[in-house]
Amino acid sequence: MPELPDITVYIEALEQRISGRTLTQAQIASVFLVRTIEPPVEACVGHKVTGLRRVGKRIAIGFDSDIWLVLHLMIAGRMHWSERSRKADGRRTLASFVFDSGCLTLTEAGSQKRASLHMAAGEKGLAALDPGGIDVMTAPLDQFSRVLVSGNHSLKHALTDPHLFSGIGNAYSDEILHRARLSPIKLTSKLTAEEIATLHAATQGVLQEWIERLRAEAAGKFPEKVTAFREEMAVHGRYRQPCPRCGAKIQRIRYASNETNYCAVCQTGGRLLADRALSRLLREDWPRTLEELETSS
Repeated sequence: MPELPDITVYIEALEQRISGRTLTQAQIASVFLVRTIEPPVEACVGHKVTGLRRVGKRIAIGFDSDIWLVLHLMIAGRMHWSERSRKADGRRTLASFVFDSGCLTLTEAGSQKRASLHMAAGEKGLAALDPGGIDVMTAPLDQFSRVLVSGNHSLKHALTDPHLFSGIGNAYSDEILHRARLSPIKLTSKLTAEEIATLHAATQGVLQEWIERLRAEAAGKFPEKVTAFREEMAVHGRYRQPCPRCGAKIQRIRYASNETNYCAVCQTGGRLLADRALSRLLREDWPRTLEELETSS
């Protein structure tokens, strides 16, 4: 799922292409995409783009009609830009937005169509779509700390909760926690002031570095290689590959359709975190440390 760095670069690319431009045609080819009835999508046609914003993991496009078109790409949704008009076929291409400068399309791979389009009237309507998490890129340490410890959750849960922090998902939370050398299951109530300060710095540092990487990768073009799995990442998606810091094999916790990647040496003092499915199956045979894992493999 595109997260804060990806959404930031998407918006920067859109600002160059559609800011001040008029939407001349909107074609929605999927009945699953549009999640609101009023205002209709057609309320934006014939109007100029006056602003673009990130709302959590959503991309909001504002028009001079005081209407916002808000896209959530979810896991497999992606945006594409073309100088020519493109038709939405309803299979892979779910929507097409033709501007007087080119065409923006929304595609979604796979059979599960989770991407969404909400229409919002004015600032009040847009605010209703905001989960309310703080902007971690501008939040000072005291605000970050206050939000982090407002409930007692695991660090992984807290970082990815959109009501607490805006725009962080599965991929970048793994990278942040590895940078901070903190366990994904450590409870926020157990953090020291020093650990919170380290996490705050890691959060802003990791996200800023990836914004700059993605900007450089796009090199002024529209970003087309948006993915949650990148070779340069330290732990996310790198199960059993060496940790770039210590060389130990990256571990994982799997749950539902997600997984958390971490380094046991750098983050958990060598302790393996229980994978629910495997630990239930193996019970007392589940290895507790890297040494036990290496012996049993």
